[in-house]
Amino acid sequence: MDNLKILVVDDESRMRKLVKDFLSKKGFEVIEAENGEQAVDIFFETKDIALILLDVMMPKMDGWEVCREIRKMSQVPIIMLTAKSDEKDELLGFELGVDEYITKPFSPKILVARVEAILRRSNAIGPDDIIEAGGIRLNKAAHEVTVDGEPVELSFKEFELLSYFVANQGVALSRERILNNVWNYDYFGDARTIDTHVKKLRSKLKDKGEYIKTIWGMGYKFEVSK
Repeated sequence: MDNLKILVVDDESRMRKLVKDFLSKKGFEVIEAENGEQAVDIFFETKDIALILLDVMMPKMDGWEVCREIRKMSQVPIIMLTAKSDEKDELLGFELGVDEYITKPFSPKILVARVEAILRRSNAIGPDDIIEAGGIRLNKAAHEVTVDGEPVELSFKEFELLSYFVANQGVALSRERILNNVWNYDYFGDARTIDTHVKKLRSKLKDKGEYIKTIWGMGYKFEVSK
């Protein structure tokens, strides 16, 4: 992941510095912008920006406007950072093509983990061919899954769903977020399709299915039992 460029957009210099310090330790090159207009200019003038961390409330041009402008030309991963926790704002972000939505205050370590997970999914830092969690082993190159060494037959979407869960261990995932990341933004089906796939996935994983925990009224969380 060395030298990958991350554009951090926030009108608070202290916030930019905090995020930059943690990302720099992981080998990322951080480019800063203090308002929306500057962010758009930098993005289109700078080659190979791998991901954008974008604040919502900013002078001159807010985060929504920045996202709209960039999405006209690019599908670069975008994580929205905001002090708001309004569901309408979060849904608007997903409609605009936002990849993640993180509410302030947040843990910088969790933020970095989200950044790395998104870049893995977008292949910017190269997919990990083998990922493991609690006896579940996924071979992404071969599209194979084993549970305690025994092969498990999963459909393509079941495999993608399990991969997404494992990559986001411990993170509460709404049904909308899962749809946006596993089924992509051009999917307009009912979010309840998630429940159907989770039910089948739990059954195929047998006792490991309990790792997929239901968060009532929201969605799911993948958490390995200790």
